[in-house]
This record gives sequence, structure tokens and C-alpha cells, in this order.
Amino acid sequence: MKSGQKNNMASVFLVLLVLLTSWSVTAEEADKLLLKSVQPVISIIIDDMGHRLQDGNRALELPGAVTYAFLPHTPHAREMAEQAYTSGKEVMLHLPMDAREGKKLGLGGLSLHMTQQQFQDALASSLASVPHVVGLNNHMGSLLTQHPGAMNWLMEDVQQRGNLFFVDSRTTSLTVAEQLAHEHQIPSAGRDIFLDNIREPEYIREQFQQLIRRAKMRGKAIGIGHPYPETIATLTEELEKLEESGVKLVFTSEIIATKRRNMPWQASLSPSPKAVKSLKPLPSSTCCDEPALQ
Repeated sequence: MKSGQKNNMASVFLVLLVLLTSWSVTAEEADKLLLKSVQPVISIIIDDMGHRLQDGNRALELPGAVTYAFLPHTPHAREMAEQAYTSGKEVMLHLPMDAREGKKLGLGGLSLHMTQQQFQDALASSLASVPHVVGLNNHMGSLLTQHPGAMNWLMEDVQQRGNLFFVDSRTTSLTVAEQLAHEHQIPSAGRDIFLDNIREPEYIREQFQQLIRRAKMRGKAIGIGHPYPETIATLTEELEKLEESGVKLVFTSEIIATKRRNMPWQASLSPSPKAVKSLKPLPSSTCCDEPALQ
């Protein structure tokens, strides 16, 4: 066994020993101890895949465990999703949702004016248009994700399928999407950083560094970017030297799985055990109209 592995195991053992022997340890203190013993991880989701073939193909060449979110019913979504899956990448559905500014949804989008049956039909059609989907996130959605009723319909359908996770792109600070996902026991998380609100390499590089800092502070962080040439070129450079920062790139599903595995510790050390009831194992298969919100 390598010395690094021995040291890591020793750190984890020490954390567990403290947790088991000290009844006064709070959830926050436990989190800090665990973060010191576990390598920080980031996930990168490339949204808006499926429209531009050349840009999409370049995006698929990004090194490592990158997750790609495909817009439904777009000209190249099926072809590129197959390519991503064959290359060992992770595939998500980038589901269009109503925005406050009334932007055009495109095929497969969810609207506030739909009935529940129309919601279900749109989601089924969108999922059928993109193969190998393991999760979904919202494209736009600053209007729809504010409405508990609409999000309840969506999460009921996702829950019934039983094999999908959900990422809230957080295109509005008023979103209730992740909260409703939790209430329906759907594996879920929220976006931490938008990488390319401004399509300039230096800005994208700084956002990427902010993503790393967030991961080191909290143990994990999710960044969202797009298949812009500037984004792909900058990420290619930054990912090649990521190991030097002590942070690991993982698929989005892995971050969500880690988050859910850690929840029982927090619940058991917290005054409120209510969260434990909502836990459910993650399946083994393992945007952005207001991007300024960080």
C-alpha cells in the first residue's frame, strides 16, 4: 500500500474515532473533520449540447470525467449523446423550462401553462430523444422553477422513473426545484458556479479557480459551462493541470452519490432526524437565463 493511501486511511480512521467517541461533536464540526480526510471533487456539466455539431464534437474531447447535458429534439443530440456514452462520458438531459423573460422554449420544453399530462408527455418525449440519460437539469427556468406546483409535477414523474438524478441549474435565487427534488427523495444537487457568463478566457479561468476553491472549502462543487470555443480551450488547459491542485474531476452522479452517503452522518448528529426519512439509495448507474447568479 502506498504511503499516501496509508495516511488517508489513518485520517479517515481518526475522524471516525472522534465521531464515535465524542457525543458533543456537532454536524458542522463533523463536516470539517471529514473534509480534511477526503479529497475535494468537482464536476463539470457542459450544457446546451445538440445544436452545433463542430462545437459539440470539440466539447466531447475534453479530458476526464466530464458530464454533458443535451437539449432534447436538437439536430445532433442523439448522435453526440451516443458518442459521449461510447467515450465513457456521462449524459444528462438539459430540459428547457419557462423563463421570466418569455424566451422561446424550443421542443420538449415545460411551460407554466401546461397541464400535468402535458408535463408528463413532454418529459417522456424529451427523454426518448436523448439516449443514455442518467439525470437532468433545467435549461433557463427562472419562472418555472419558482413554482412549487409545477416542480411537484416534474419531480413526481422523475421519482416514478426511479433511475434519474436532478441538478438545479439555479437560474434564479427563488428556485424551489432542488427542495422539491429532496421532498420526492430524488438524488439531487444544485449548481455552484457558472463558468462562462462572459466568453473570455481569463474570466473562465478565474471562474474555474473559484470552483476549485469552493470544492476545497466544501468538499465538492458543481460547475456549468457551454460548448463555446473559449470555454473548451480554457477548460482543456485547466483540466490538464487539475491534479496539481489536489482536486479530482468526477461525474455529476458521483458528487450526488457522495452527498447522499454523507447525509446520514449529519442527520445522526443533528437535533432534527427528519432528513433521515427521505434518504433513498442512488441507482447504481453510475441554462441559463440568469447566469450572473453565483
